[in-house]
Amino acid sequence: MVPVGTAQRTTPFRIASLTKPFTAVAALLAMQRTAAGLETPVFDTLPELHGDWAADKTLTIGQVLSQTSGLAPTVTAEDVGALGDSSTVAMDVARLVVRAGSARPPGHLWEYYNGNYFLAGAVITALMEMTYEEALEELILRPWALESTSFDPPASLAPGVDDGSTPAVAYPRGRRPSGGLCSTADDLLTFGERVLAKPDLLARVQTVATRHDDPMRYGLGWAIGPSGQLYLNGRLPGYRAALMLVPSHGVAGVALAASSEALPAQAVVLNALQHDLTGDDLTEAIDGFAA
Repeated sequence: MVPVGTAQRTTPFRIASLTKPFTAVAALLAMQRTAAGLETPVFDTLPELHGDWAADKTLTIGQVLSQTSGLAPTVTAEDVGALGDSSTVAMDVARLVVRAGSARPPGHLWEYYNGNYFLAGAVITALMEMTYEEALEELILRPWALESTSFDPPASLAPGVDDGSTPAVAYPRGRRPSGGLCSTADDLLTFGERVLAKPDLLARVQTVATRHDDPMRYGLGWAIGPSGQLYLNGRLPGYRAALMLVPSHGVAGVALAASSEALPAQAVVLNALQHDLTGDDLTEAIDGFAA
């Protein structure tokens, strides 16, 4: 879906939680360069946090990326913002997450919690031995030619409007692994096409990691539809972004809006894109997964 009004396919929007698939893919690509895998305990990758660790030590990288970690969901946006924007903030945020401990054993329940992706950002930082932003640039943004995707809002950013006003949106650096990117329709379609074109990578993000009684079918960074569709949306004041892949037909679709209330309409558009291909009605699922 190309943004309407004065926006174009190349107009940047804040994409909020659509950053999570980028983080999940970056983690997988970082693991390809190291001895780590999805079953590697997060504890083993972050030795500098061992003194603060109160979470379950069996927690794996895969369980963090699939939001089945069992971590106590207590670290707030305000907690993260208070840590500032230093180059070590990814690890500082991860320290807060593991200090909070676990609410249940890993793998027992899917629960949407940005703390999972704060921790994933630290894992990427440790595996790549560079900042999270540098790692994302090296692993995805530069090699996939996503030149309009950045953590720095450009001057051409579409002005987000809620209730007739343009809200001020500040986004702390420590939250970036869960939702900090700005991007365009063109770049998001390219990202989706790149994932679709890599069978091994696609298979890993598309594999359902949740239990049959979980509230969501979820892989690594994506919700998963009945025919293997991958979908997710992101929301910030003044913005809503939604992305869907249909791997069985090689289709990618994106909907960007300068309103946080646009998801119902975006769900209709993205559902129409895949309905004739799969026979599935995903309108309620896309709209209901309100990040």
